[in-house]
Amino acid sequence: MKGDGSGNNRSIIAADLESITNIRSIPWEKLGEKTVLITGAAGFLAAYMVETLLFLNDVKKLNVTVIAVVRSSARFNKRFNHHINRSDLIVVEHDISTAMLIDKKVDFMIHAASQASPKFYATDPVGTLSANTMGTAHLLELARRNKVESFLYFSSAEVYGEAIHVPTSENDYGYLDPLAVRSCYAESKRMGENMCVSWHHQYGVPAKIVRPFHTYGPGMQLDDGRVYADFVSDVVNGKDITLRSNGLARRAFCYLADATAGFWLVLLCGASAQAYNIGNPDCEISIRDLAKMLAELYPEKEIKVGFEHREDTGQYVTSSIQVTSPNIDLARKLGWAPWTSLEDGFRKTVESYSVN
Repeated sequence: MKGDGSGNNRSIIAADLESITNIRSIPWEKLGEKTVLITGAAGFLAAYMVETLLFLNDVKKLNVTVIAVVRSSARFNKRFNHHINRSDLIVVEHDISTAMLIDKKVDFMIHAASQASPKFYATDPVGTLSANTMGTAHLLELARRNKVESFLYFSSAEVYGEAIHVPTSENDYGYLDPLAVRSCYAESKRMGENMCVSWHHQYGVPAKIVRPFHTYGPGMQLDDGRVYADFVSDVVNGKDITLRSNGLARRAFCYLADATAGFWLVLLCGASAQAYNIGNPDCEISIRDLAKMLAELYPEKEIKVGFEHREDTGQYVTSSIQVTSPNIDLARKLGWAPWTSLEDGFRKTVESYSVN
């Protein structure tokens, strides 16, 4: 099946969903006949969780009701135009920075609403931190009132700051400057985590935390300011790749389907008030080598890799961290491990945007 240029090639996504839902260590039956509320449902990571539930309804007849909370229903409908008018999908347009009332009993909650793109850290730091703090408080209160079976909070590897160890385990925190505007994201994610721990301690809310590392795959916004999204955009459009740094920083990349399986396992099997790294330490690579690898995947496009000085416009705040890679021992103990190679994952990602 052809793609539509938006990264939503249905054949690639269907194959991913089949891989996710065939993982036997995930007890999908816990979701049967239940209602699952997902915030940020049109976002990159959360959209695959919505897709998973609808796929489970179609294939395994679990009869899950999905409440998709979004900032823009128009954006959600564009992303999910193939699922419009389904009776098992309820779309709620709401700014989670304000309290939300849901008149239906909710059994599971997934809080993934966040401005994760670096381009917002300088242009809208207040909006960035609001979803991670006020939004999290509102959602935890909703979870408490509903006596949910499980609550999943999407944190970030950014909470580690300048990590003291690499690969980084869940207690390897490093320096983070609270006076740097870029810290609006990481500091508020840290606060959101403590809210989960506090609501669990005081009210018994079964809140679990995932810390995704660099995740890529179908449906990611190619203009969101992340360098690997820029690279994919260049390859899709047959343009030369331009690095605006020396490209020596190293990142561990995890394919979206692999990460999604990890998110589900933490929601359904993880310990309350515990954080879990979700990433792929076996796919660590320098930004420079990633650019070269992508170019070499499509020799027929004759893509060249070059370097250019980045002008400081104040619209993008770069990261000073040179190496990020997760220790995933805790997630492995739950029964999760990533399986997609860097080459296969980025090939599927590029081809998910193809219209040919």
